[in-house]
Amino acid sequence: MNAVIGFGPALLVVLAVLALAGGAVVHFGRLGPGRAVLIAAVRAVAQLSLVSLVIAVILRSGELTALFVLLMFSIAVFTSASRIGARRRLAWVAASIASGVGPVLALVMGSGVVPARPIAVVPIAGIVIGGTMTATSQAARRALDELEQRHGEYEAALALGFLPRAAALEICRPSAGQALIPALDQTRTVGLVTLPGAYVGVLLGGASPLQAGTTQVLVLLGLLAAEAVAVLTTVQLVAAGRIRRDEPKARG
Repeated sequence: MNAVIGFGPALLVVLAVLALAGGAVVHFGRLGPGRAVLIAAVRAVAQLSLVSLVIAVILRSGELTALFVLLMFSIAVFTSASRIGARRRLAWVAASIASGVGPVLALVMGSGVVPARPIAVVPIAGIVIGGTMTATSQAARRALDELEQRHGEYEAALALGFLPRAAALEICRPSAGQALIPALDQTRTVGLVTLPGAYVGVLLGGASPLQAGTTQVLVLLGLLAAEAVAVLTTVQLVAAGRIRRDEPKARG
C-alpha cells in the first residue's frame, strides 16, 4: 500500500499558506523582497505542473528521455552561469558541470545499478545535475570573490615567483572547497537528522525501507562524487581565467 500525497482542496490551502508565510517572514524580517518567495512558489507550481503533463509522454521514449536530460543540463548551465555572472563563459561552466555529472551517470547506468529505463534515469539525472549545478555556482562565486577581495595577496604571490595560475589557486582553492559543505553535511547526517527526497519518494511510492535506503545511499554518494569533481574543475578553470565574471558593458 503506497502513501502518495493526494491532490485536493486541503493541499492547495496548505501550499498557499506556506508560500504566503515564507513571503511574509522574508518581507517583515527584512531578509529581502518577500515577493521573491511568492514568485518562486508560483514558478515551482507552474513548472512542475507542466513537467507533470509532459513527463508522461517523455517516459515512453528513450530518445525523448535523452533530450529531456539534455534540456535539464542546458538549463543548469545557464542558471549557474547567471549566478556566477559569467553568461559569456557558458562553455566553461558547462565543462565544469559535465565533469562531475558525466562520469557519475555513466558509472551508475553503465554498471546496471540504475536500470536504463526512463522512469529511473530522469530522477537520478535530475538530482545529480541539480546538485552539481549548485556546487559549481557556489565554488565559482567563492573563488572569484576571494580573488577580488584578496588581490593584494595574489600580487604578493606573483612577486614571490608564483605563476599566475598557482598564485590564484593558493588564494581561492580553500574558500571554493566550502561549496562541498552542504553535500558533506547531508551525507554525514542522513538518517539521523534528515530523510532526503530520494528516500522519501521511493518510500511513498510503495518500496520497502531497505530499497529506499539503498536508493538514497546511491544518490548521496553519486552526488558527493559529482560535486567534488565539479568543484575541483571549477577552481582550476577560475584560476586559469577561463571562468570569470563578465565585463560590464560600456555605456555610449
